[in-house]
Amino acid sequence: MKKKLLCSAFLSFLVCLSSLMGIAAAQNIQMLPVSPGVQPTLSEQAPSATEPGEDMHKTDRPEAASELIAPPAAVTERPAESVSKFEEFIAGTAELTVSTDIKQFGYDLFAQPVAFAPSTDVPVGPEYVIGPGDEIRIAIWGKIEGAWDVIVDRDGRISLPKVGVIGVTGLTFSELRDLLQREFSRYYTGFQMNVSMGRLRTIRVYMVGNAVSPGAYTVSSLSTLVNAFIQAGGPSKTGTMRDIQVKRNGETIVHFDMYDFLLKGDKTGDIRLMPEDVIFIPPVGPLSGIAGNVKNPAIYELKGETRLLDLIGMSGGLTSVAFRGRVQVERITDYQFRTIFEGDLMDLEKKQEKNFVLQDGDLVKVFSIFDSRNTVNLIGAVANPGEFGIMPGVTTVRDVISLAGGLLYYASKEAELTRVTVSPTGPITQQSVLDVFKAMEGDPKHNIPFERNDYLMVRTVPDWKLYRTVSILGEVKYPGKYTIKQGERLASLLERAGGYTDDAYLRGAIFTRKSVMDIQQKALNEMIIRLERELISGGAAEAATAVSAEALKAATVELEQKRKFIESLKELKALGRISIYLDDVRLLKNSDYNIELEEGDSLFIPIQSSVINVTGSVMSPGSFVYTETLDYERYIAMAGGYSNYADEKNIYVLKVDGTARRLSNGFMKWNSSKSRWEASSPGDEIKAIEPGDTVVVPEKLERIAWMREIKDITQILYQIATAAGVLIVAF
Repeated sequence: MKKKLLCSAFLSFLVCLSSLMGIAAAQNIQMLPVSPGVQPTLSEQAPSATEPGEDMHKTDRPEAASELIAPPAAVTERPAESVSKFEEFIAGTAELTVSTDIKQFGYDLFAQPVAFAPSTDVPVGPEYVIGPGDEIRIAIWGKIEGAWDVIVDRDGRISLPKVGVIGVTGLTFSELRDLLQREFSRYYTGFQMNVSMGRLRTIRVYMVGNAVSPGAYTVSSLSTLVNAFIQAGGPSKTGTMRDIQVKRNGETIVHFDMYDFLLKGDKTGDIRLMPEDVIFIPPVGPLSGIAGNVKNPAIYELKGETRLLDLIGMSGGLTSVAFRGRVQVERITDYQFRTIFEGDLMDLEKKQEKNFVLQDGDLVKVFSIFDSRNTVNLIGAVANPGEFGIMPGVTTVRDVISLAGGLLYYASKEAELTRVTVSPTGPITQQSVLDVFKAMEGDPKHNIPFERNDYLMVRTVPDWKLYRTVSILGEVKYPGKYTIKQGERLASLLERAGGYTDDAYLRGAIFTRKSVMDIQQKALNEMIIRLERELISGGAAEAATAVSAEALKAATVELEQKRKFIESLKELKALGRISIYLDDVRLLKNSDYNIELEEGDSLFIPIQSSVINVTGSVMSPGSFVYTETLDYERYIAMAGGYSNYADEKNIYVLKVDGTARRLSNGFMKWNSSKSRWEASSPGDEIKAIEPGDTVVVPEKLERIAWMREIKDITQILYQIATAAGVLIVAF
């Protein structure tokens, strides 16, 4: 029962909040829906059936074969690619040191075995050898028609009507077709025949030596060495990648170099496996690492006589930012890791006798070039600001400004040059002012030579801006967007717009300003973050310390309610409304509200409203025709009266001018500058209820348990309301 009351209270509170947000557009707030990100889904695509007339030499997908093929894995997001050396260099984040965090080359290939699963839909070639378990499909048509699907038995034979028993084991697919053509021709004439393979047999092979998972494997008869090798997990880090052997009938029939496949895409030695083949992985050969500015830094397995330049080529060659003037080789000698070569790569390329043979355990480091760009930065009132290089014929200020397209017409004659020089005690920053007009005329006093990393800012004329625009809409004679001059005020804008129309409702004027919106939004966000921290952290602690399943469930429900409340607050977007009181233009000129205009200001003057809105904890929130003689209680009665949890002592009105005022227990108004309610002055002529106002009947906060947890929740909510320009909740 308690839980139901809690949920009911929270839902009622959200209804009240939603009602307030619904009228936010008429006040100061805009609600922007947040669309949660939705991950795209991939629909499965069913394989299409083989159409008549397709190549009947293609195999059907095996239904019973137990292959080394993993089931299709779920599609995952593509991992973020690492940043290249050139990207780091351009971004200015490249390190001068060489990272030796490198791995043995090629072994990461075996982390994704599904990608290399052998296809079972490839055509069976004429050299395919028939064996027990293979399914043969025979179709004849013409003077005689028939179709047979036969499986080669363990004795290597098939049985066909009329033809009888035929031995087929050991025949190639091409030989099988010829044999069947001859056998059927002995009994029939005037027919055509098609022979294809159906389900293929499985074979057993062995993975031994330095494999990750040595043992016996059952694979498709279509599997090749690479298929089985990768699917079985490949070699361990102690196993070779360069001499993978296939042994058949006691003889080694192939030596396969996996580097040929990985580096060149060469599968010349990738033979089709036969039953009882043995894949043998010998120990790994000599290893040598190459780190730094090569395209594929890694630890490579050496084969035969491998020289320094060979290893660089094996790693994909140098990157575009590699420094050819420095290559370092370290080697284990006398039980120590020492530098045995520090030299110029260009010298090695010219003199091959210096291109020495690498040994097991060598480490090659290729360093990057030093960023020594001779550039200067030019910003400000020039046609194309940016970074410019210093080179012969370009050593002055006029040269670089000319390269930048020249000065803009609103450029000031003053430019500020910042120069940083190196001294024994550290960098020294110097700033000086130049006359760019004289510099462009060639005056040597101002057209000075640039130095590396100089920074020149060409100033604009004081207070330069081409146009400042504001909007005035609604009930003025000439609404629209207007340009304004420096220092122009609101009364001047109203005069230029022709003044008010006869239907203008000055009390409901909405004035918004972007700079105010930014301040309000910042304050709003800070208050919501503070509220979220206090509510969510307390709720999480309560859930973590629950002593029973029922208490845990209740705490979890309450925590979810808090999250929904915070998320609803995060949708609030401040509009930057300033409460302003308009009057006759002549009188406005001498009032405090004749404010100076800023870029992007907007004034909207509505037609006079004839309704009063009632929202919050009433039986039937709605809008009612304004009658001057009725007070707020009569409007609440029109809305069905108070609901069970209405806070009758703290009723407020959201005024049409954007302010908030308390109605019950004396006439009060909200002081937004001090974030508090204050009594109205005796001379205040503003009516308690005016056309366009909204009467808000708040709910009692004390009935929501988690609202009582925060001592100053009322203050926080009112600060949020002040920043957003709309009353969130009242008490």
